[in-house]
Amino acid sequence: MKPTKNQLFKRQITLSEIGEEGQQKLQNTSVLVVGCGGLGSPIAVYLASSGLGKIHLVDFDTVDETNLHRQVFYALDDVGKPKVEVLSNFIKKRAPFTEVTFTNKPITKDNIFELISGVDIVVDGTDSLPTKYLLNDACVIKSKPLVYGSLYKFDGYVATFNVLQKEGNYSTNLRDAFPEMATDIPNCSTTGTLNAIVGMTATAQVNEVLKLITGIGKPTINELLIYNALQNTQLKIKLKSVFTKDKIAKLFKTQTYFDLACSSQNLEWQISPKALKKRIGDQNLELIAVLPNLKLPFKVDKTIPIQQFDATKIEVDYAKTYVMVCQRGFNSYRATEIMKKVYPELNVLNLTGGISSY
Repeated sequence: MKPTKNQLFKRQITLSEIGEEGQQKLQNTSVLVVGCGGLGSPIAVYLASSGLGKIHLVDFDTVDETNLHRQVFYALDDVGKPKVEVLSNFIKKRAPFTEVTFTNKPITKDNIFELISGVDIVVDGTDSLPTKYLLNDACVIKSKPLVYGSLYKFDGYVATFNVLQKEGNYSTNLRDAFPEMATDIPNCSTTGTLNAIVGMTATAQVNEVLKLITGIGKPTINELLIYNALQNTQLKIKLKSVFTKDKIAKLFKTQTYFDLACSSQNLEWQISPKALKKRIGDQNLELIAVLPNLKLPFKVDKTIPIQQFDATKIEVDYAKTYVMVCQRGFNSYRATEIMKKVYPELNVLNLTGGISSY
């Protein structure tokens, strides 16, 4: 039997600061959650459980076993399935008053304005620096509030960007905190992360969204909150508005929002998805996946996780071409570098952009 709204949200409505009026504000709000991993999945579930009217999920990834230690709304049976599909079904079972839709492909410069146009608030649950800057710049251009979250090892970063203020201007944005995209910050697949700080950062972002919608409390506006889980300390950095809408609009025209780590890759060691498609089935081609449980559109000859990748243990044939494959082309490029260091004359190529671009 379907519960009533008063039954489902009783504990929340009981709060005098929320009440029925605040609950109705939540019901009338639509949110875009970009990324359905460690941050995005709990953000989406908590927001739906709070009574949001509409949530649209965006992610192109599938559930992997390495996700489960921090992405707690996925199960072992979900491995290999699209995250947006699994998460959408989970939410629908427990949030009958929330309309959930999803896009199972990457958010790009070509589709971002369409995706953010129909929502009130955008939430960044991604682990990709280029995507974070893409979201920020698009939200500034289209005057959309952006709730930002990021992780580095034991630290969580949270801020609410681009909010219309009483004076008629907009609050600071990501570029006011970090003007340029860093090139030397690894993601959690290479540095690791603690599941507790992931959950804490995600719920802090949820808290920001709820405050924005209901108008209670003080959102983290014009400042960046950094929480360290090891020391239980937090730091608030005041931000000054420098990057205006006009300035960011000019940047948007020239930026590719392509990972700068890729721009430093050796072009001679690359094979495009189009070129690989033409060579699939070639007996002189050997495909090596460097991540386990990849959902692949073709059969690979070997799977060697990047953490265990040892080129000296691979029996090579100099008559063959070896192609390294991963999800986005980063870990596979690392494997390509390792192979070329051990076998300089061997023909080793990296699938540009990984399976996501295939």
